[in-house]
Amino acid sequence: MGRNDRRRFLKALPAAVAAGIAAPALAQQGQQQRIDLETLDCAGKIFGIDFGKAEDEAALRGVNSNLGTYEQLRALDIPLDTEPAITFRPYLPGKAPKPGATPGAKLKLSTAPPAARRGSIEDLAFLPVTTLAGLIARREVSSTDLTKMYLARLEKHGPRLNSVVTLTKDLALEQAAAADREIKAGRYRGPLHGIPWGAKDLFATKGIPTTFGAAPFQKQVIDYDATIVERLRDAGAVLVAKLSMGALAQGDQWFGGRTRNPWNPERGSSGSSAGPGSATAAGLVGFSIGTETRGSIISPSAENGVVGLRPTYGRISRHGAMALSWTMDKIGPMCRTVEDCVVVFNAIYGPDGRDSTVVDAAFTWTPDVALSKLKIGYIPREFEPPAPAAAAGEGRGDAAGRGESGGRGRGAATPEERRRLEERSKVLNEALEVYRKAGAKLEAIELPGTRIANMIGFILNTESAAAFDDLTRSPEIADPSLNTWPNTFRTHRFVPAVEYIRAQRARTLLMRQMDELMSKYDVLLTPTNSQSLGLTNLTGHPAVAMKAGFVNNTPVEIMVTGRLYDEATMLRVALAYERVTKWHTMHPTL
Repeated sequence: MGRNDRRRFLKALPAAVAAGIAAPALAQQGQQQRIDLETLDCAGKIFGIDFGKAEDEAALRGVNSNLGTYEQLRALDIPLDTEPAITFRPYLPGKAPKPGATPGAKLKLSTAPPAARRGSIEDLAFLPVTTLAGLIARREVSSTDLTKMYLARLEKHGPRLNSVVTLTKDLALEQAAAADREIKAGRYRGPLHGIPWGAKDLFATKGIPTTFGAAPFQKQVIDYDATIVERLRDAGAVLVAKLSMGALAQGDQWFGGRTRNPWNPERGSSGSSAGPGSATAAGLVGFSIGTETRGSIISPSAENGVVGLRPTYGRISRHGAMALSWTMDKIGPMCRTVEDCVVVFNAIYGPDGRDSTVVDAAFTWTPDVALSKLKIGYIPREFEPPAPAAAAGEGRGDAAGRGESGGRGRGAATPEERRRLEERSKVLNEALEVYRKAGAKLEAIELPGTRIANMIGFILNTESAAAFDDLTRSPEIADPSLNTWPNTFRTHRFVPAVEYIRAQRARTLLMRQMDELMSKYDVLLTPTNSQSLGLTNLTGHPAVAMKAGFVNNTPVEIMVTGRLYDEATMLRVALAYERVTKWHTMHPTL
């Protein structure tokens, strides 16, 4: 190349480079972009942001490119039971629990009084597991006879209460016969051996339908057992039924109708562990297993008058359980007494190598505790009747539209509603007095973090929208059994990932505030509709609810909230109350 040619080349080079850089952009502009500036500006308004025209123009190409990536992802087959590659831990750095989980270890239990002489086996229907276990261990009753009795009650009362989805009769009789053979041969497995139980219908049971309470999943049969099903089978328990749940874990409405309350069948059972609450209270099973994301164990336990244990997040494997919110879902027992919850929890907690959120943390149970040695907090204003203007909105569990048990509409309180709430307040204050007389020193506290908790409640629905995105984009989303879920899923399709992650960062602040409070107290006492219910579901703290009395033949329950991984202390505080009251011995008449 000559000198003049070289000069012409160097002179033309910048223009050529510029043209090369511009070519893809020109090509992109030449193609019809599905998202234009006006659309992008509208999207910004949905999110409450305004970057300006120049910034939107700069982002437009990447936004259109991302749209293609999203569509490729949606075409990818991702099984429903696939966890996201993120893990929530409820403990703060440096505060991991001490290892030592020993699921199924022998427990020290209270000495159960011998069961009264019965006229028929049906007289055993409402007995606690701890008493039934003694009868079976002494071979005063067989597991087969007990199972047949509960199956008969499920067939008789289940339709009225609408609490049964699938009766597992053949499997139950097979498991009961196996339990009787083992016990006769001297191979007694422990207090759950031969005890009939029911599972909320979101747990995988091999060869048996798992419907999630929703018509689109009515014929779903999963080819493996959930971890809790395996562990209870290994403990010798007998699965008698898959119990109803609100569709996709919302409320007490499922594709078969509304689950009813055995104390008053005109009332619903609350949600979403509606069937477990109703069936356990009605003496249709020895115990049941439910799940909670934002109130779905505590709320139906309170409505049906059973003892409901929501363990610390990450205590029990969710392998084989329907996912609603990966960072909030928890599994727990629903029983007729506190120690029944202890027995069941002891059988199912601890790592399984399948659910990475489950931590190795010990559970050490002793049934005795000196309440005077514990720091117990309570929130005084939650034990007072609400102001008249707020009274009509009082309800249990989560607020409507949050994915679980719905609240009632708000409005002016009627005199009857006001009287009911005043009586409820009286019952709860009497429960506090029981604790004081038992030696507890109660200290008034204020609950921290309520503002943050209210701000970040959309975490649940955003995760549930992701869990059921395939359903949301399918024709089956129009099925009426799904209640308000379709709109919830669509609404939370518009939550930006940046805002979701920011909410998770704010959740860390909430965890710090709750950690500071619980460093000063062993447990908190609250009503079951406390603001702490939603808050502690976000922080992962455990809670247990139990009967404290009645108003108009409707149970009223008090809730004990504990420290992370310290279910033992929390349950001992609950047991101390149960031992000096009669409420756990009272059951509905069917």
